[in-house]
Amino acid sequence: MSKLSFRPWRPALAAVTVVMALSACAIGPDYQRPVLDLPSTPVAPTATLTQDWWTQFQDPVLNDLIQRAQQHNQDIARALARLDEASAGLTSARADQLPQLGVNGQYQRARLSSVGSNTSLDRGEKVIGSMQTGQATLSYQLDLWGRYRRASEAARAELLASQFAKDTVNLSVAAQVAQGYFTLRALDQQLQIAEQTLQSRQASLALREKRYRGGVSSELEYRQAQAETAATQAAVPRLQQAQAAAEKALQVLIGASPRELMTSQVPRGKTVTELTTPPLIPAELPSQLLEQRPDLRAAEARLIAANARIGVAKAAYFPNISLTGNLGSESLRLADLFSAPAQTWSFVGQLAMPIFDFGKTGAAVDAASAQQRQALADYTQSVQNAFRETYVALQAHRTSREQFAAQTAQVDALRRALRLAQLRYDNGYSSYLEVLDAQRNLFSAEIDWVQTRQAQLDAVVSVYLALGGGWSTPKP
Repeated sequence: MSKLSFRPWRPALAAVTVVMALSACAIGPDYQRPVLDLPSTPVAPTATLTQDWWTQFQDPVLNDLIQRAQQHNQDIARALARLDEASAGLTSARADQLPQLGVNGQYQRARLSSVGSNTSLDRGEKVIGSMQTGQATLSYQLDLWGRYRRASEAARAELLASQFAKDTVNLSVAAQVAQGYFTLRALDQQLQIAEQTLQSRQASLALREKRYRGGVSSELEYRQAQAETAATQAAVPRLQQAQAAAEKALQVLIGASPRELMTSQVPRGKTVTELTTPPLIPAELPSQLLEQRPDLRAAEARLIAANARIGVAKAAYFPNISLTGNLGSESLRLADLFSAPAQTWSFVGQLAMPIFDFGKTGAAVDAASAQQRQALADYTQSVQNAFRETYVALQAHRTSREQFAAQTAQVDALRRALRLAQLRYDNGYSSYLEVLDAQRNLFSAEIDWVQTRQAQLDAVVSVYLALGGGWSTPKP
């Protein structure tokens, strides 16, 4: 008959092994990027985004305005505050995974009753005493099911989402400043065209009036010239109003103070026709560029956070184990508080587990799963919108270039037509109506030409915005 040997360290080792194994896993689904049907392009994925895309317009004033906006714009300031909030949330979530140490001290002075529950005192005897205590407490929540690790994972993803959201705001503000600047410079140029046209028509009107007063020409020519001059004169204040509105909107974007809004103006650089047009966009860009859009990365980070919160909710199904240790001293006299006989200690292990909560835990898991599906739908829709915006921006960029080239040819032709009409009228081959028609057509075409140039520049910015920035490809 063999003897049975008892080894007391084996159960402890087994318990430690189980705890370590449980600590290595976390309840809830691990994140996997959703598989989407993305287009493939033959271009090598070596094109990378550039953040300072606005420098390609080669206007130092525009560069300074965007730099000022990044420092003083209130949308960016709000995004930075949200980023700090998310960073604090991650610090708080990580702290839940670590032991908590606290200390407390207490001084108590009381009078005991001689007729109460303390029967050791003689009737009528008064006892007044003091009690001093000091204690340090160390507590730790065992994260066996990964509840706090999933919470930390969610907080870390929310921090990334806030960072990407800030990058999205930075990109959006830069695009708004660039397009606002193009609008202002286009209105400046349109106003200049209107004022020059008005001066020319006022001079022509003065000549028509002299010819009419001298009986050389009819009143009809004079009144027609007067009407065209008044029409051009009416366009000037309309453009001035639009110019002032565009300027103040741009000042708000760059973070101007109320005093600056009322007393200062936006500096001007190149005109819209002098601005350098960035190089042609490659015929095809790799789809991987869109994955670098900060709004898509923010949407994916929020999906990761929602996925991790499912594990936080599911961990409530399992026991919650906490360990608490106290070390301190207690004494009636302050002089004996730190002596050996006054020392106290305790150790408490606590296990709490829900048995029946009328479906509360299950409802929390269902809610977390529903939030994850919402985040998935948001991410999928963000990808769809990204490709839609890119397609529309690329189309607008192509068509605006073609339209600007056609309108440039139109303006050149109308300028030549005006010179010919003026020569025909001066030599008596046509009526003054042909000159008025040529002037009207040229003025309208020049205004449209500047607007198309602005639209062309705006389309380039829209491409940068759709791709999450500029792009650079290695030179062969």
